[in-house]
Amino acid sequence: MENRLRLAPSPTGLFHIGTARTALFNWLYAQKIGGKFLIRIEDTDFLRSKSEYTKNILEGLKWLGLKWDEEPVKQSDRITIYKKYIKKLMESGFAYRCFTTENEISELREEQKKKGYPPKHDNRHRNLSKEEIEKFISQGRNSVIRFKIDEKIQIKWVDQIRGEIKWQGKDLGGDLVLSRRAMGYEIGDPLYNLAVVVDDNFMNITHVVRGEDHISNTAKQILIYEALNFKLPTFSHTPLILNNEGKKLSKRDCVTSIDEFRDMGYLPEALSNYMAFLGWSPKSAEKEILSLDEISKIFDLSDINKAGAKFSWEKLNWINSQYIKNMESVKLSEIISRYWENMGWNPPSQEWAIKLVNLIKDSMTLLKDAIDQSKPFFSLPPIDKEGQDFLEKNNSKEPLQLILNYLIEQNTVKLDKEIGKQIINEISKKHNFKKGTLMKSLRVAFFGSLSGPDLIQSWELFSENKSDISRIERCLKSI
Repeated sequence: MENRLRLAPSPTGLFHIGTARTALFNWLYAQKIGGKFLIRIEDTDFLRSKSEYTKNILEGLKWLGLKWDEEPVKQSDRITIYKKYIKKLMESGFAYRCFTTENEISELREEQKKKGYPPKHDNRHRNLSKEEIEKFISQGRNSVIRFKIDEKIQIKWVDQIRGEIKWQGKDLGGDLVLSRRAMGYEIGDPLYNLAVVVDDNFMNITHVVRGEDHISNTAKQILIYEALNFKLPTFSHTPLILNNEGKKLSKRDCVTSIDEFRDMGYLPEALSNYMAFLGWSPKSAEKEILSLDEISKIFDLSDINKAGAKFSWEKLNWINSQYIKNMESVKLSEIISRYWENMGWNPPSQEWAIKLVNLIKDSMTLLKDAIDQSKPFFSLPPIDKEGQDFLEKNNSKEPLQLILNYLIEQNTVKLDKEIGKQIINEISKKHNFKKGTLMKSLRVAFFGSLSGPDLIQSWELFSENKSDISRIERCLKSI
C-alpha cells in the first residue's frame, strides 16, 4: 500500500511557522518512507477563508522547497459529499438533529460554570421522537447535526511520537456537532471533524502528522472513522513551538508568517534546516547544517520530542549565517543584487559584484545585511568624529598624499591585492611611516571610519572605478 501524508491548512491567515514546520515534518517523513506528500485546503469556514491566504500558503511551501505530489484538494468543492456522509451517519443511528438554541446553550454553560463543571452539552435532544422533531421544525427552530459519543467509551491509539494515548468519552464535551445550523430538514454546512475524516479516507491518507493541539480532535475523529467503517491512519502529534517563557508561540513574540521571515532576509534552506530541529532530535546527525535531502534520509517521527520546542532567534540567525557563508558567491550575488537594485545601486560589472559578495558574506547574518555592508562601496560615507580625530592626531595627510601620488602616476596599473600590499610596504619603508597608521588613514579615506571590511580587498574594488582616488582626495581636504 502506498504511504500518503498530507498538510491540511485552513486559509484563514498567512502561512505561519507552526504550519510550516508541520508541513516540513510531513514532507520529510514522506521522503523517508517513499511516500507522497499531499495538500488539502480546509476552507469550509467561508467567512474567514480567503483565496489570497491559499495562494500565500502554496507560495510559501514552494519557497521552502516542499513540493507536493498531487493537485491540492479544496474542501469547499466537496460540501455535498460531506453532507452525504452526515446523512449516512444519521440513517445508521450515529447522528441526530439537535434543536438546542444558542440561548439554551448559554444558560447551560452558565449553570455548569456556577457548579464548577467544565462546559459540556447535555445531549438533551439525542432521543427525540419523529413528532418532537416535527414540532421543533414547525416552531421555526433550526438544527445542528450531532454525533453520538458514548461517555463510557475509552478511545485509544498508538501515536508514533507519544506512544499509547487514551481518551475518555466523558471528556469530549458531549455529542459532537458535525454541521452548522440549518432550517427544516436541511443539513447545514459541514464542520471540521467530519470533513477531515471523510477527506483523509478519500485521499487514502496513511499517516496523519499534526500538532499536539489536535489530540482531542483525534479522539473524536477515531469514533467517526469507526462509525463509517473507514480504515484508521497512523497518528503522530508533534510538540508545539514555544516562546522563551514556555508558552505557545504567537504573533506577540514577533514571529508571524513565512513571508516575513523571507523579507527579514532568511534563506529558505536555512529556515527549513532550523525548523527541522525544532522538536526533532536525531540519533545519527553529526552536524546541524543539513540539506532537506540529508535530513530526510535520517528523519524519523519516533525521534521527535514530546515536550514543546523553544524558538531561538540566536540559533536561527547562526544557521542562516552559515548558509550565507557557504553559498557559492555567484548564486549569492544574484540574490543580493535584488537588494542593490531596490537601493538604486548598480555594480560596474558582475565580476566586481562577486568580489564584493566574497568580501562581505562572512560578516552577514541576514541577506538584508548586504545593504549596510555594501553601502560604502556604492556611496561616499561621511567621515565620523573618531576617524577625523585619528587623521588629525596622526598627521595622516602626508602618507595619504604619497598614496594618491602613486595612484595617479601609475594610472594604467590595475590594482589588486598584491599591488595594494606593495604600495603600503614601499611607502611605509621609504618614508618611515608605521604600517598601522598608514592603513588606518586609508580606511578612514575609504569608509569614513576606523572600522570596515578587509582594507586591501576593499581597495581593489574601489580602484576599479577609480573611486579610491576621489575618496583619498576628499579625505585630504578634510584634514
